[in-house]
Amino acid sequence: MKRLSKLMMACFMAAVMMMTVGCQKEDIAPIIPDSPIVPDGVLPGLFSVSATRQVRFSQGNLQYQASTNTWRFAEHQYDYVGSDNRSISSTYSGWIDLFGWGTGSNPTLSSSYPEDYGTFVDWGSNAIINGGNTTNLWRTLTSAEWEYLLNTRPGASSKLGSGNINGVGGLIILPDSWTLPSECSFASGFAIINPYHYPDWKHNSYTLAQWAQMEAAGAVFLPAAGRRKGTDFDNVGFHGYYWSSTPYSKNDAYHMYFSSYNLIASINCSRSYGYPIRPVQDN
Repeated sequence: MKRLSKLMMACFMAAVMMMTVGCQKEDIAPIIPDSPIVPDGVLPGLFSVSATRQVRFSQGNLQYQASTNTWRFAEHQYDYVGSDNRSISSTYSGWIDLFGWGTGSNPTLSSSYPEDYGTFVDWGSNAIINGGNTTNLWRTLTSAEWEYLLNTRPGASSKLGSGNINGVGGLIILPDSWTLPSECSFASGFAIINPYHYPDWKHNSYTLAQWAQMEAAGAVFLPAAGRRKGTDFDNVGFHGYYWSSTPYSKNDAYHMYFSSYNLIASINCSRSYGYPIRPVQDN
């Protein structure tokens, strides 16, 4: 009798468990992520570049190694190559990050003749090893998009300013939707111009730990990486120049320019100059 009771009890418990599991399967809702997965090399902030388009910026400036034909993004937003760009060549084993206009298929071109840059190939069309490693995932902003981002989008003037990260000067751009981290501060605008035009990047200053919080909240930083002319370079740490994908004339193209006390969203110059590239992905 005791055996029968135990057997009946076991059957009863098994039936209850089956009913419970069945109810759980019916009641569990599908898990939906709070936000889309951010692809490799993409920063989290969303930035309007027109009334109908938003983009995300890459984690750092684009770099190229000729000896291995390899493209990558700088590890940090504040990284840049600097004087080593003078070693640009088709066999150089180091990294470069100052490119003539449209040289996505010929990144070591260093000719001083602008007519040698007649065909535009976007640098972002290449496979970038820490940016998805697939072709055509990235692109360069147009001149009109730089203009909209820096001058036209709602609250544009309040969402950019000069500053430095651990002593590296550059331009800070805040995303469309922004919440300032509690341990950080931000002042829009630029330093007051000094008589000798020396750079003053102290308008906003961040330690590496503070910038990590700003970056996690969506902030973008463009370092003042200077420019290359032929196999020489200048203005490293003083001025920032970033190419657009838009031609101006047969020999010129548009770029964005800034210093610690000034910003011009769209200005033209010779295609032969070597400027940094900061690719984006459409949202």
